[in-house]
Amino acid sequence: MTTTNHAATFRQLHQHGLLLLANAWDAGSARLIESLGAKAIATTSAGVAWANGYVDGSRLPVQHSVATIANIVRVIRVPLSVDFEDGYASDPATVADNVARVIDAGAVGINIEDGADSPDLLAGKIERIKRMAAQRGVDLFVNARTDVYLRGLASDDRRVEETLARAARYRAAGADNLFVPGVVDADDIRHIVANAGLPLNVMSRPGLPSVPELAALGVRRLSAGASISIATLDCVAGLTDSFLHGEGKQVPGKALDYGAINKLFDGIEARQH
Repeated sequence: MTTTNHAATFRQLHQHGLLLLANAWDAGSARLIESLGAKAIATTSAGVAWANGYVDGSRLPVQHSVATIANIVRVIRVPLSVDFEDGYASDPATVADNVARVIDAGAVGINIEDGADSPDLLAGKIERIKRMAAQRGVDLFVNARTDVYLRGLASDDRRVEETLARAARYRAAGADNLFVPGVVDADDIRHIVANAGLPLNVMSRPGLPSVPELAALGVRRLSAGASISIATLDCVAGLTDSFLHGEGKQVPGKALDYGAINKLFDGIEARQH
């Protein structure tokens, strides 16, 4: 499937129902997630950073992010969206250049966040990114992430108001979606859905309404965030500790074994030719 088709498919997935995105961190995890029925793949910046040996928080060199994207695109057939943190630069033109590399690697969507920076800065980045993508003929899906809830950038009684103000700014800049990690209150979610003017993405965390409830509230996208990669590393730590301190006993398998995992990648190379 071409980039154009992937871009159209990914955009359509946000129009009706609730898109569930289990975030991957490398080609292997992405292929496994796809095999379990995922309609699209998204990356987790934290998981990608850790897999490459870096601290999360815009510390990953862009070339490592791009290499991870290219490897994921090589093994999957569904659209890919990339958690691109703050664009790995403060200058909007540089951010657009970085995102151009993401597009060239085969992704059709990005997350880009405001963090503690001014909303005007993120708006400027979005404008430059959308202009660059249009010049390349790519309908890039930009998921504007605001950290109002996650970082406590406004008091509890002003969080919805501040989120909506930023949503309006990002929508005017060309954002296609609004990501509000940290919001869990159903009334807040309902109010944001009704007034943001953009499809809403929330992140899985304790206290969040159930999937059917989120769908009924009008949420269009639910992300796992770093939770699956964290759980995976926690599992590795537990199994490794048992192996190292249990006199090297074989680690018990569960749903997947060597053959099942190896089969996930059978035929991938032939697909590239």
